[in-house]
Amino acid sequence: MLRAVLLRSASGLRRSPMAAPLSTAAASWLAEGASSPPRVRLLIGGEFVESRANEHVDVTNPATQEVVSRIPLTTADEFKAAVDAARTAFPGWRSTPVTTRQRIMFKYQELIRANMDKLAENITTEQGKTLKDAWGDVFRGLEVVEHACGMGSLQMGEYVSNVSHGIDTFSIREPLGVCAGICPFNFPAMIPLWMFPIAVTCGNTFVLKPSEKDPGAAMMLAELAMEAGLPKGVLNIVHGTHDVVNNICDDEAIKAVSFVGSNTAGMHIYSRASANGKRVQCNMGAKNHAIILPDADRDATLNALIAAGFGAAGQRCMALSTAVFVGGSEPWEDELVKRAKSLVVNSGTASDADLGPVISRQAKDRISKLVQSGIESGARIVLDGREIVVPDFEDGNFVGPTLLADVKSDMECYKVSVKMYSYFTLLYS
Repeated sequence: MLRAVLLRSASGLRRSPMAAPLSTAAASWLAEGASSPPRVRLLIGGEFVESRANEHVDVTNPATQEVVSRIPLTTADEFKAAVDAARTAFPGWRSTPVTTRQRIMFKYQELIRANMDKLAENITTEQGKTLKDAWGDVFRGLEVVEHACGMGSLQMGEYVSNVSHGIDTFSIREPLGVCAGICPFNFPAMIPLWMFPIAVTCGNTFVLKPSEKDPGAAMMLAELAMEAGLPKGVLNIVHGTHDVVNNICDDEAIKAVSFVGSNTAGMHIYSRASANGKRVQCNMGAKNHAIILPDADRDATLNALIAAGFGAAGQRCMALSTAVFVGGSEPWEDELVKRAKSLVVNSGTASDADLGPVISRQAKDRISKLVQSGIESGARIVLDGREIVVPDFEDGNFVGPTLLADVKSDMECYKVSVKMYSYFTLLYS
């Protein structure tokens, strides 16, 4: 049996040289022809098709501002075709034995392992995170695919005999039908893999909307899913922004919606989709605090604060935005600054990079304005990373590690940091 062996080292997880080679040579999800930049296709009914949309969105490399591809704003007719393809595929797919669906997932996880480097390279190009972080992005999603491989037992119901005189109880788990997923930009492989592998292995069919900022990983994962044997129409992909999101919330054929993203979008999706009778789960913003007691282990605490505060450029829902030091932050500040300064800010493709750029110029500007508002409100700047310049990547959306002290709960920089993503500042109070 061919196995991909995972190695752990100081530089993070890496794929063994013995793993299978990259599976796909060409990207069928990109439009053919001489168009530059290339256009990303839709996946409808098992075919990658070029959209007829008149409007497109540029997918930009955040380290260089290079436009690497363009996605269409899916038309209403194309969206309907994707949903119809999923609905048509559902009866046959739900009748497919769960063992058959599992075998497709076994093949799928093998293909993902073989293509992890290729997926990571795409993530770094479109999202900006370091290759090490991008590799971890794929690996965490792969764990969900591996979990789906056990669906034969996970989907079992229950039976209890004689719960009352002459009465037995049964619980049976059945697929719902067409499900949909709406993804954010920060984990372009992991979050799609949170969604459709479990849904389809349970017998549902799926319509996925990747982030318009970095759709490539989702398209590559869809291509691999088709190669693994997923039947036509079981997985479909549409692109777009708020109009497509609203279509997902409103279409009566879609029975359930999963969302990961900001509070504002999540509340809108939950309200609109649930009002239309759908089952909805929304994973939204987080407000993460670390409380450091005087007897905390110094070295372990410093390492944890740096990793949690600045890892992935702060663009993850569990990023640490606030640290509360019991007894004051002053005894910790010098060493925190020293360790934060030691982090290498560079293009995610650089072998020594600890931090890549944030996703967009708008995100960088927002971070800078929040830091400035904190200073103007009385916070003390301990380390300022707003003016960092990365050689050879002067146009990149880079923000260096930034530390604010003496922050109060009524300051705008504190209140806004409750929002998910792109807040690249560790606060101390």
